[in-house]
Amino acid sequence: MSEFRLTQISDTHLGRRFPGLIANFQAISEHIDGNRPDLVINTGDVAFDGPTGRDDVVFAKGLHDALPVACRYLPGNHDIGDNPTAVGPAPKPPVTEAHRRQFCDLIGEDHWAFEAAGWRFIGLNSLVMNSGLAFEAEQLDWLSQEISRTNGRPVALFLHKPVFLNLPDDPETPQTAIRYVPQPARARLIEMLGTIDLRLIASGHVHQRRDFTYCHTRHVWAPSAGFVINDQRQDRIAIKEVGLVEYRFRPDSFEVRHVRAAGQVDVDIEELLAQMGGEH
Repeated sequence: MSEFRLTQISDTHLGRRFPGLIANFQAISEHIDGNRPDLVINTGDVAFDGPTGRDDVVFAKGLHDALPVACRYLPGNHDIGDNPTAVGPAPKPPVTEAHRRQFCDLIGEDHWAFEAAGWRFIGLNSLVMNSGLAFEAEQLDWLSQEISRTNGRPVALFLHKPVFLNLPDDPETPQTAIRYVPQPARARLIEMLGTIDLRLIASGHVHQRRDFTYCHTRHVWAPSAGFVINDQRQDRIAIKEVGLVEYRFRPDSFEVRHVRAAGQVDVDIEELLAQMGGEH
């Protein structure tokens, strides 16, 4: 395969009670149907509330199963719970093995690796990092084995949370620690990845579209496919809009295209909170 076309969607937050999010997913589905990439990757928050709403997970998977191309998935905090951090309050809910297993049973693998067009693609579960769960160590062992198999090939890494904001040693703050891979897991991950030709880190989670390069690695934050978070609730780092990201990989090179599907609407989080009523 001399070219591999991949579409990244993220933060779909699907649930039966959110018609605006369903409509945005349907707009993305039509866009994917028209373009037919080789693979779709959802980088997390597939469902609106997996830990307390199993039906959200089932519903989200059903909509993805209707897509005309194969999909891979990674869990987000709304799918399996969130990481504990060294600063800030305890996550609500915290990541658990039971919710991780539910994701794997209903959605699919929560970490994976494959090769295409001369590249090695690796997907990681970023929510177990710093959790102390047994699977955290298991995934690190697995990652070490995958790194040994790269054999000099360029690598594209996918995960839910961005690894950092601007620099690997950015300090954690109580207000922002939950946005990024927490320390000390972050430092350990960066050290492991330093031995490979890491060209791309693709993430989601922040609901802002961002694209920057640090050293020789390009960092792409996919926007939410479903909704935006207004400036009163979240500081503005980059572009707040719904959309998706398209990639075209060739041996030793890749292209990135930032896309907004026809018909997508910038649903504001306030609309969802109103629909939730007493849930939040």
